[in-house]
Amino acid sequence: MTVIPQHAWFWVAILALSAGAGVLYDTLFNNGIPLVAAIYGFCTGACALTLERGVLMPRLQSRFRRLPTFLYVPVAELAYVGMIALGHGLGGLVVWSTGLSQDRFADAVVPSLRVLVYALAVSALLVFVVRMRDLIGAEVFVNLMIGRYHKPVEEQRIFLFVDVVGSTAYAETYGALKAQAYLGAVFAALAEPVRRCQGSTDDFVGDMAMITWPMGRGLQDARCVACVFAIRDTLAREAASWREQFGTVPEIRAALHGGSVVTAEVGVDRHKIAYFGDAVNVTARIETLCRTLDTPVLISADLLDRLPRLPEGIRARPLGRHAVRGRDQALSVVALERAAG
Repeated sequence: MTVIPQHAWFWVAILALSAGAGVLYDTLFNNGIPLVAAIYGFCTGACALTLERGVLMPRLQSRFRRLPTFLYVPVAELAYVGMIALGHGLGGLVVWSTGLSQDRFADAVVPSLRVLVYALAVSALLVFVVRMRDLIGAEVFVNLMIGRYHKPVEEQRIFLFVDVVGSTAYAETYGALKAQAYLGAVFAALAEPVRRCQGSTDDFVGDMAMITWPMGRGLQDARCVACVFAIRDTLAREAASWREQFGTVPEIRAALHGGSVVTAEVGVDRHKIAYFGDAVNVTARIETLCRTLDTPVLISADLLDRLPRLPEGIRARPLGRHAVRGRDQALSVVALERAAG
């Protein structure tokens, strides 16, 4: 049986809400058949979703995401006007071709002003929800909404710490504002590969991003390892653009480890999901070893042993045991790198 990833449930809910908004419109304005209204709502929501997920105009959508919220919302609304028209036209084509609507074809596919205004109001709410979800992370957003970690939960989780190399030197050369724009762009570039590998970007600390997976999800198909190299490939693929915009191509150090942690929702005025346990500290120590051993990607031997296999083209090179601060026992680490040829 195919299991829908937790990330996907958010978008399933958005589509269901879109269909529900169509039914609500039918109820408010006594417009006809609820099923027809639901189809219109679903198709409109699906078209908006393709824009939001970057299926349509991915470069433009990437720029949208980098805007401040007060600019993002109106710009996104303009883009959504086109998606609303497209979705309404698609819905009209479906109901007209199946005989559910007796309207003329032009009336079925072209939204009225009332429909457009209503759809824009609904999309404004959805854009806000999606933006909040983007700001705090998809999985964190869902967990906060359902209250999964109101009470502390002990669980097995994989941690990936991604550190941007040379960010301090960059700030000294270009200034703090340019450096912050640079880090923001790098962190934005992480989003797609992390999403593709079903991870969750749970926090940013300075020039470091913390990405996590529940143990089973991260081990499956070695997603946690695949994510590291997907990030590296994404940055390398846009090398010319990075040089043009920022004068350098970002490089990263990455540390992978996993184990038992206690996960809990903390905070009063501002809530967040926090992780407590040795696994988090060990991952931080491994990231420090990346610098000491001059190796861009390290994984603990413990986590490597739990992986069913490495992604194709990736090989492991054992680096022995190393003393790390805060642990009585030495830690075995392994370098991950692309296989020659």
